[in-house]
Amino acid sequence: MPNSALLDVEGLSVAFQGRPAVEGISFHINEGETLGLVGESGSGKSAASLAVLRLLPPTATVSGRIRFSGEDLLALPEEAMRRHRGRSMAMIFQEPMTALNPVMPVGAQIAEAVRAHHPELSGRDVRERVVEAMREVALPEPERRFSDYPHQFSGGQRQRILIAMAIVNRPRLLIADEPTTALDVTVQAQILALLNRLRASHNLSMLFISHDLAVVSQVADRVAVMQHGHIVEQAPAAQLFCSPQHAYTRRLLASAPTMQTDRTRPLATLA
Repeated sequence: MPNSALLDVEGLSVAFQGRPAVEGISFHINEGETLGLVGESGSGKSAASLAVLRLLPPTATVSGRIRFSGEDLLALPEEAMRRHRGRSMAMIFQEPMTALNPVMPVGAQIAEAVRAHHPELSGRDVRERVVEAMREVALPEPERRFSDYPHQFSGGQRQRILIAMAIVNRPRLLIADEPTTALDVTVQAQILALLNRLRASHNLSMLFISHDLAVVSQVADRVAVMQHGHIVEQAPAAQLFCSPQHAYTRRLLASAPTMQTDRTRPLATLA
């Protein structure tokens, strides 16, 4: 493990009822660094990220080593692991409308994340933290919209609410699982710019999971490519996009259409 690594994953395997989803993968994330984890649907990206936070269902079998700031997460009692979730490490999920409680004001939902780790704070202090987090993610009029419900926000604003919930306790590691998939291109660019800004202002380390190589190219310092539960290639982002070494990475890059793609021909596939 490099001396500056915040997260070090070694030989991680995940299986569901004996069926492997992730097989012996290893990667690390340094302080303030973003690692992009890419691959087609079903390659094991989300299973790997959920294993880091120990959020997989009881049917999952996990082996290997996951060290966070030198601490072995897989060996921690559940209560100790719960203290990490939402405080030192947090996750942004893919679909905000299913991740948010539709019958609870958004301010109260963000406040729950604060109270879970800071029970000593007064109601006023909690509200101030929540409003500040909403302001950080550029939600308009956070004081007024504190009591609004998820359906009163646009898709991009709901994603910002999830990001506010993730950063309100100032975590050191942020795991973003396909955070822009459900958004149009313009809003997607805004969310990526927001994540980059938060990363710089808070020295966040980030595991950014996506099947979209164009998105990953805008946020990642290094990229790990997954195929069928294995990491087949890891490299600095510029190197991987300019000179991919593995055949699957080359096919993955070739399958993404560009402005130069011949529209009279079928799109490339990963077969």
